[in-house]
Amino acid sequence: MIPQGVLKLLCNGPVIPAVRNPDDFRLAMDSPSPGVILLFGDINTLPGLLEQAKQHKKRLVIHLDLVEGIGRDKAGIKFLGRMGVTALITTKSHLAKIAREESMIVIQRLFLMDSEALKSGVQLLRGFKPDALEVLPGSIPAAAVQELSRTTGVPILAGGLMTTPADIQQAIANGICAVSTSRRELWTITI
Repeated sequence: MIPQGVLKLLCNGPVIPAVRNPDDFRLAMDSPSPGVILLFGDINTLPGLLEQAKQHKKRLVIHLDLVEGIGRDKAGIKFLGRMGVTALITTKSHLAKIAREESMIVIQRLFLMDSEALKSGVQLLRGFKPDALEVLPGSIPAAAVQELSRTTGVPILAGGLMTTPADIQQAIANGICAVSTSRRELWTITI
């Protein structure tokens, strides 16, 4: 288990760039963040992206649910590990557990639309403790962040619907540790 120090591996400020295309990827390589969340690509382009990230001293966090051509099973996760993937994000807890067995940093993504989703998310995490949680949307209320933080003991990240520096400031004020965003203009803000 990687302690709260996981944040230092992924960000050095309030924002982790999330990239949706090759142009975003190139720009993120020059961002101040040590981590970049990959939201595109496939099994053919991933080796080149990993190599570029390595050259720029960036850790790629592969969004397993969005990168194509990778089996969503134990063999797929093992393949990623052999390829050099050291961190992933997924909504699927059974895959997160397998990634942990492969010594990857694991971020469990949760969609929190209402109090029932919050309860289900907490229940899901009773059987597995990831290195961090990413909750969507990023405008999650402070009480929900506190509940997740108290019951899980892991850093809480937020993503989705973060469009302005004020949105990020509010998320941080609500107890979020860092925000992932695909909005390039937010990648360099500091709080």
